[in-house]
Amino acid sequence: MTQYDVAVIGSGPGGYVAAIRCAQLGMKTAIIEKYATLGGTCLNVGCIPSKALLDSTHHYHDAIKHFEEHGIEISGEVKANLEKMIARKQGVVDQTTKGIDFLMDKNKIDVFRGVGSFEDATHISIAKAEGETETIEAKNTIIATGSKPSSLPFISVDKERVITSTEALKLKEIPKHLVIIGGGVIGLELGQVYSRLGAKVSVVEFMDRIIPGMDGALSKELTKVLKKQGFKFYTSHKVKDVTREGDTVTVKADDKKGNEVVFEGDYCLVSVGRRPYTDGLNAEAAGVKLTERGQIETNDHLQTSVSNIYAIGDVVKGAMLAHKAEEEGVMVAEILAGQKPHIDYNLIPGVVYTWPEVAAVGKTEEQLKEAGVKYKSGQFPMRALGRSRASTDIDGFIKVLADEATDEVLGVHMIGARVADLIAEAVTAMEFRASAEDISRMSHAHPTYAEAVKEAALAATDNRALHS
Repeated sequence: MTQYDVAVIGSGPGGYVAAIRCAQLGMKTAIIEKYATLGGTCLNVGCIPSKALLDSTHHYHDAIKHFEEHGIEISGEVKANLEKMIARKQGVVDQTTKGIDFLMDKNKIDVFRGVGSFEDATHISIAKAEGETETIEAKNTIIATGSKPSSLPFISVDKERVITSTEALKLKEIPKHLVIIGGGVIGLELGQVYSRLGAKVSVVEFMDRIIPGMDGALSKELTKVLKKQGFKFYTSHKVKDVTREGDTVTVKADDKKGNEVVFEGDYCLVSVGRRPYTDGLNAEAAGVKLTERGQIETNDHLQTSVSNIYAIGDVVKGAMLAHKAEEEGVMVAEILAGQKPHIDYNLIPGVVYTWPEVAAVGKTEEQLKEAGVKYKSGQFPMRALGRSRASTDIDGFIKVLADEATDEVLGVHMIGARVADLIAEAVTAMEFRASAEDISRMSHAHPTYAEAVKEAALAATDNRALHS
């Protein structure tokens, strides 16, 4: 029986990064993956493929809506070839997953393909697709089994017309009317993919606004922009029934007054969040405890109820984000090596990759009000930037929230072009506990979108933005 210092179950961003860091630190490492390709949800049916389709449809949308104002004239009809877009997306996925294979080889990590389940706290059985079983021994184990799309108890997801994000990434046709249950990140991103291609998109959301976990001002602005793009929003609507007859899906919901509203579409995307995935893990055989929500219980060091078994990523509490899982994977590897790493969960950014993009880090205004923290707010509109006007990307703003007494930056909230990349500036500043004045005194290249960060920081410091 092969013995390892560390075995990692699951090869998503948390798992494969944990394995690499363990190997870098001199541990003999194995990784176990039940699917044919490494990379987990993110690389195969999540972050990477959805961005590939968002990019392809962005080009198409620009061609039909914006090329003319840039002086680009196209003779003949501009057509969207969904089959080619899906094929390109798959090419990006294949290239990226092969990159993980290369990293495993480079770091001398042994890859086992099959379902990993605990026999006890130090032995893991691997059931392979061909029917064979192999057992390995691991001094330490990192559970990184991720999450799966959630549904509602009364919805039958048939993966044909009533679909999850996984199926939405490989449709054979552009929907005529896509009804989306859930106004969170996944629903809005995939909704925009098909809206750009000509689908009518209706978003039915239980809460009183879309992206409910983010700052209210971001939600309001994104709603306004997406409505201009043709989205229809039905907030404060409780879905109660989803049925399919042939190619028609009927969704019934009650509005906030209790009136029934009926939606008919040819596809229904169920995007009501994700659930931790521990099926087949046999965690109880190792003594690993799960919470009532199905998450693996961990302490501050991501250690489970069994001292030599750790858990990271979507399967534990916290935001279900690839980069949060990566940070946790590195942290566990370094703890096993005797180091003392830490993660500040308040400074893990969140991003929505619609266009305009939405990004945030730190506290929202709602959270600061609830906690009774006295704060200053500075906001700067993207349309006031020379770069925004030159690019015709004028929607959105950046908002900086700072402590009223100390001027320390407590939260930064952005909506606009390329803010998915800009948010890193705010994370860096907040990691170093910068004040709004610190940011406002740093030179930002002109003309750039990043100038809006400086201007918002100036606005938070005695309301002295220069260009608005």
